[in-house]
Amino acid sequence: VQLQASGGGLVQAGGSLRLSCAASGRTFSSYVMGWFRQTPGNEREFVAAISTSGGRIYYADSVKGRFTISRDNAKNTLYVQMNSLKPEDTAIYYCAAGSGISYSARPWAYWGQGTQVTVSS
Repeated sequence: VQLQASGGGLVQAGGSLRLSCAASGRTFSSYVMGWFRQTPGNEREFVAAISTSGGRIYYADSVKGRFTISRDNAKNTLYVQMNSLKPEDTAIYYCAAGSGISYSARPWAYWGQGTQVTVSS
């Protein structure tokens, strides 16, 4: 599966953005999906993940209550709605597809190219 992330940009603290991740192929619905983020010099950090049907959702504590992950299997697209953004949310955001949910980046099999999110104070 090939993934293409989009929707990043510059936003003021307290603002909102919605990231999208479009997947190619007809097997999108068979993958668990996730969002990770990375800042310079740091490892890729788990943000959120969603099961194949959307019935199970997981969030990092740092984004819980502010971010909402969702998927539309008919459109082969993953989303994350990010509200109440903080400067510490600034990072490159990556979408990922895999066979099982993991808080570590290593087990995820497929990655999008990343989209930059910058939150100004």
